[in-house]
Amino acid sequence: MRPVSFDIDVLRSFVYGVQSGSFALAADKLARSTSAISAQMKKLEAQVGEPLLRKAGRGLALTEAGEQMFAYAQRLVSLNDEAVFAVSQASLQGWVSLGLQEDLSGFLPSVLGQFARAHPKVRVQARIARNAELLSRLDSGALDVAVVWGEGDGRPGERIADLPMRWIGSQAQPVMWTAGAAAPLPLIMFDSPCPFYAAATRCLEATGQTWQVSFTSSSLQGLSAATQAGLGYTVRTRLGLPAGNRLVDEQAAGLPPLPSIALTLCYRQARHSAVVMRLASIVSEAIQAQLS
Repeated sequence: MRPVSFDIDVLRSFVYGVQSGSFALAADKLARSTSAISAQMKKLEAQVGEPLLRKAGRGLALTEAGEQMFAYAQRLVSLNDEAVFAVSQASLQGWVSLGLQEDLSGFLPSVLGQFARAHPKVRVQARIARNAELLSRLDSGALDVAVVWGEGDGRPGERIADLPMRWIGSQAQPVMWTAGAAAPLPLIMFDSPCPFYAAATRCLEATGQTWQVSFTSSSLQGLSAATQAGLGYTVRTRLGLPAGNRLVDEQAAGLPPLPSIALTLCYRQARHSAVVMRLASIVSEAIQAQLS
């Protein structure tokens, strides 16, 4: 039997289509016609020997084979791009300092490893910190680029995504609070300033719901542990949701709806080096892949 060799261009169209939720958007991004993308998907399904997509309402969803293929396609496209950049930008060198949110610590270190392998002449210094500290370090010049919550307060940057804030509770332990009761809602939060703290308390006060901070910590790990123990509710996004925590059905729990928050790549200055641009691109792509 002749071995099957997947076409990277076809896999890239597949990955972009799934990530964006629309193969028409993928066609625009790749500067191809929708009919060309459709032909690529038919070719890929023929190679796999299984349907990869199924109708779901007005859109498309992945089949079981599609889920498997999508995971492999992401890896193959990523490895292809890593090889291309390693060869074509072998001369890329310098120093770059990156600031990250703790919510990203579960998957971004492996992305930094990929970057280091592709660009051995580049030295990367990464720091995980809270939003206010990251913004302060950008202003002082200690960081070249940082992933921050919010729009960066006028700093140079580019939005990665808009994510709905969510109430988060324990998977196993109920919170000892009932909507409509006299007792205040127990909150698990970072100290102010924190965009999630500010948004949650604004929404609670707008509905007349009393609240109190029952647990605070300087680390997201501490907040997650307290949430898992059922000491109260916290507020984050679905990105990097820790084990033992769950997204709460706000209507069922009697909690007010929360707004969305931007996740933004902010730069120290408007003009940045090729090293900073390349690392920022890899980080943005990794986050978008995690959200797809």
